[in-house]
Amino acid sequence: MKFLKLIGHISFIALLTLLTQVGGLLWLMSVFIAVKLQKRKRYVFPIVYLACNLLFVPSVAPYFGRTKLPVIKSALKPQNLIYPLLFRNYVDNELYDVLQQSTAVLAHLGIKTTYLDANFPFLNGFPLFPHLSHNDGKKIDIAFMYLENNNKTDQKPSFMGYGAFIDDTNPTTNQCKKQGYWQYDLTKYLSPDKNDVLQLDEENTKTLIQGLLYRDKNSKIFIEPYLKKELGLSKYDKIRFHGCQAVRHDDHIHFEIK
Repeated sequence: MKFLKLIGHISFIALLTLLTQVGGLLWLMSVFIAVKLQKRKRYVFPIVYLACNLLFVPSVAPYFGRTKLPVIKSALKPQNLIYPLLFRNYVDNELYDVLQQSTAVLAHLGIKTTYLDANFPFLNGFPLFPHLSHNDGKKIDIAFMYLENNNKTDQKPSFMGYGAFIDDTNPTTNQCKKQGYWQYDLTKYLSPDKNDVLQLDEENTKTLIQGLLYRDKNSKIFIEPYLKKELGLSKYDKIRFHGCQAVRHDDHIHFEIK
C-alpha cells in the first residue's frame, strides 16, 4: 500500500512538472508544510500554489529573463485563465516589449490580442509540453479573430483556443499524415466544444498578423500555407510553413522572435 502511495506521489509530481514546470516542486513544499503544521495537503497545496502563481513566481521570473504576460484589463489577454494558472504565460523581455507595442497599436484598430501558450517562467530549454519549441521565452501562440453573424466578436470557437480548424479539408494534413506524421491534426481533440457559428475574420486576422510582424525585423510567424494565400499574405517571407513534425496551424498563429 505504501509503495502504491509513493508511486501515486511520484506520478502526480511528474504530471505537475510536465504541465506547469514548478507545480511538482510546489507539491513537495506543500507536503512539507502540511506535515509541519499538521494540516491536510489538500488544503495547503491550493494556498501554496496560488501564492506562488500570483506573487512569488512573477517576482522571481525577471531574474531569469522572463516576464509574466497580462491577465486582465489589457488589450493582450489569455484565452482563458488556465494558461496563467499553469504558469504558461511567460515570455522574455524582448518579446514582451514587442507584444506590448503591437497590441497597443492593434487596440486602436479595435483588435484585442488573445494569447494561448507562451513559455514557462524559468530555464531555457525546459520544454512546454506538448510544443516542440516553446522553451526559450521567445515564442507565443495567438488566437485568430472571428465573426459572429458578420459582426466582430472576442469569442473563440473552442475553450482552449486549439483544435478548431478553419478548413477541415486542409490539403497539408493529408500530405503530412501520408508521410507518417500521425500527430499532425491531433489538436482536434482539444475542441469537442467547437462553436461552428463563428467564422474567421479574415480582414482583422490579417491586420493582427501584420501588426505583429511590423514590430520586430527578426520575427517569424507560422500558419498553414493555404491560409497565408487566402489572407493575402503571400509576399511575406516571414510567414512560413512550420513543417509536418509539428501540428496544424489553421487554428492559431505561432509568433516568435530570434
